[in-house]
Amino acid sequence: MKYQTQKIALAYFIVAMALFTVQVSLGLLMGYVYVDGNFLSEIMPFNILRMLHTNSLIVWLLLDFFGAAYYLIPEESEREMYSTKLAYIQLAILVLGTAGVVVTYTFNLFESSFLFGKEGREFLEQPRWVKAGIVVAALIFLFNVTMTVLAGKKTAITNILLLGLWGLSLLFLFAFVNPANLALDKMYWWFVVHLWVEGEWELVMASMLAFLMLKLTGVDREVVEKWLYVIVATALFSGILGAGHHFLWIGTPGYWAWIGDVFSSLEIVPFFAMMSFAFVMVWKGRRDHPNKAAFLWSLGCAVLAFFGAGIWGFIHTLHGVNYYTHGTQITAAHGHLAFYGAYVCVNMAIITYAMPVLLGRDPYNQVLNMASFWLMSGGMVFMTFTLTFAGTVQTHLQRVMGMGFMEVQDQLWIFYAMRFGSGIAVVLGALLFIYSVMVPRREIIEPGKAVAAE
Repeated sequence: MKYQTQKIALAYFIVAMALFTVQVSLGLLMGYVYVDGNFLSEIMPFNILRMLHTNSLIVWLLLDFFGAAYYLIPEESEREMYSTKLAYIQLAILVLGTAGVVVTYTFNLFESSFLFGKEGREFLEQPRWVKAGIVVAALIFLFNVTMTVLAGKKTAITNILLLGLWGLSLLFLFAFVNPANLALDKMYWWFVVHLWVEGEWELVMASMLAFLMLKLTGVDREVVEKWLYVIVATALFSGILGAGHHFLWIGTPGYWAWIGDVFSSLEIVPFFAMMSFAFVMVWKGRRDHPNKAAFLWSLGCAVLAFFGAGIWGFIHTLHGVNYYTHGTQITAAHGHLAFYGAYVCVNMAIITYAMPVLLGRDPYNQVLNMASFWLMSGGMVFMTFTLTFAGTVQTHLQRVMGMGFMEVQDQLWIFYAMRFGSGIAVVLGALLFIYSVMVPRREIIEPGKAVAAE
């Protein structure tokens, strides 16, 4: 480890992986509710499970982004972080807010309270005091990393990373805007949700992937940075007005349908560029890096992001198609593979690359780590196909034939059963991943031989 303050990342990664375990476990429970509708209905209703599942996903990804920043910024800036104390205070605020959210959601507390009660907005249900805490934590983080970068070396990777992190922090302020008019409410809501995952988060993802390619392949920095700028330019050009594909059915003017069609269709371009970038870097690479598992996660990120966010997003983004598919299981198929490919995989890649160094046991058992990649990725791809088929059947029966919603759900049971099976694979893969990076290999001593790794 070059810089002592990189150890900050370890705490963030550990908390993130704990929340990741919670997220996939709750997802598995939700999958079984689709198979048996009365499962946990009295103890933990589906709407509570869903809030906990989606919110834990968002929080652990953000924690991993922060941890990645604390790991790569010292190396890129060639100096220690501005303040270790501020980084741990930020983490404590986020952990406290997470605990508050879990308790509030689980026990349905403070239902009518303006400050302490949950809000009825998907993904932004957090009580206002938690939202305020997130803003404070974001301000601490931005001050800490910006002061570090300003005092040290500036690179394209840190510049793009800071642009993405500043953007996602500022856009979160729209979470406090909750107008009575439903169309305005949904517009401001998408300013957070869409411009995060299809805008600012893409910048963070691209900078993390560029850092990994730089370290793993040994390709010249100039080459990596040129690719990075192209990816970021196409992501912002397509992603900002691409938000129009969410404005189709919320009462906004009709021209948004065509703006959304054109620009959201172009959103496939940065993901194709990212996939091409990863493979070209590997092809041009001059370094035989020992961490093959980090290579695998990085390439898996680029490929699955292209298919999940790019191809599956394009499948139902045009308003003529979305008119029928909106809100069906096709949306769920796109959402699952897009989040997994674009953001889960890149976070797994940075953890796989950094954790052996942070824990002082490099190299480590990569076989289990790579097995976890194939188990999780295989499960997620199978889940995507089952949900896609379920959504196709649902679209025809419900939106074309006019069958009732619950009647159609009965016809989809076989797909939900298969989706639950794929969820088991994902959870097992997640547990295997955590074990592979956290638990050291046993060392064995054979008679007459030196110490060897098992």
